[in-house]
Amino acid sequence: MDDIMNSKLIVRVIFFLVALAACTAVGPAVRAKGTQRWSAAAAWKWYHRQSWLAGCNYIPSNADNTLEMWQGATFSPAIIHRELGFAHRLGFNVIRVFLHYLVWNHNPAAMKQRMRTFLKIASHEHIRVIFVLFDDCWKPVAHLGPQPQPIPGVHNSQWVQCPGPAMISDRKQWPELKAYEQGVIRAFGKDKRVLCWDIYNEAGNSGNGLKTLPLLKQTFRWARACQPRQPLTACIWQGPKDAIRTFVLSHSDVITFHNYSGPHNLQREITRLKRLHRPLICTEYMRRPVSTFAKCMPVFKRNDVGCLNWGLTNGRTQTIYPWGSKPGTPPPALWFHNILHRDGSPFSVREVHLIERLTGAAMWPSEKQKKPT
Repeated sequence: MDDIMNSKLIVRVIFFLVALAACTAVGPAVRAKGTQRWSAAAAWKWYHRQSWLAGCNYIPSNADNTLEMWQGATFSPAIIHRELGFAHRLGFNVIRVFLHYLVWNHNPAAMKQRMRTFLKIASHEHIRVIFVLFDDCWKPVAHLGPQPQPIPGVHNSQWVQCPGPAMISDRKQWPELKAYEQGVIRAFGKDKRVLCWDIYNEAGNSGNGLKTLPLLKQTFRWARACQPRQPLTACIWQGPKDAIRTFVLSHSDVITFHNYSGPHNLQREITRLKRLHRPLICTEYMRRPVSTFAKCMPVFKRNDVGCLNWGLTNGRTQTIYPWGSKPGTPPPALWFHNILHRDGSPFSVREVHLIERLTGAAMWPSEKQKKPT
């Protein structure tokens, strides 16, 4: 009888150990789909499924901010299709695109349809999308309807924050932001065309500082509750090393950062961030003449770090002008951001050839050949 009992006990112990091993083996994948931060193993499993990520931050040339991009009166699939075709020719496989809560909450069904259209176009060009949900950069007040005309000569003269300092400080309005964020993620949280969710761009910028931290924390909680299949992230940027930076680094599934410095500073930052043992993507870089494709893109590829420069086509955002440019500044001989003219012809053919060599795309026509249309 004792022998039988002992045998049953041994069987139970073995079964328990096998079950425990199985749970451990699938643990990262399970946690990746839950409400907690992804494990490092899950993040790397996701990252190793991607090709080397190279692309740009994108806004159509006919839009001066995110509202003008997404509102029905100015949303232009034809322009988007043409310009994402240019991005595909460069070998880009990812773009980063900003959203705005005002457009979504005004008409969620219409905005959802525009996002589906956008994703369909991007997928047609073999490009995946990083959506940015909130943003602390530039003008503090946004409104629906026709947007102000760009101020000639001024970099990003009409870019607007989302949601802006008044709403950041007013918790009574946060349910509106929660409805927006969770509406977007629930609609597209299982969509393979979405690479990841960039929850908050440069939190604390434009003088918002630590006032943004409570909302930032909530945005991560709201997103986790939706259990998206894509990773969550928020960028660290060259602002103060404060509690916002600490929170972002400890809650992002994959680490994203902005670096507009030269190659030596870039390599130092990559080396530091690699100590976190998570995949790295630089979601903003390239400001001529300091941070350029020739200087920095090889650094990213050598380190297996994804990279997205600021800007594709020269348009209404006027980011060919440098930060701090004044009204009436003449067009610069050396563009600050962007790669292409509106017709798709390169600002620099040599630069485009370099991008294509690094991404493995076909060579762009030479300067002696007809410019693409």
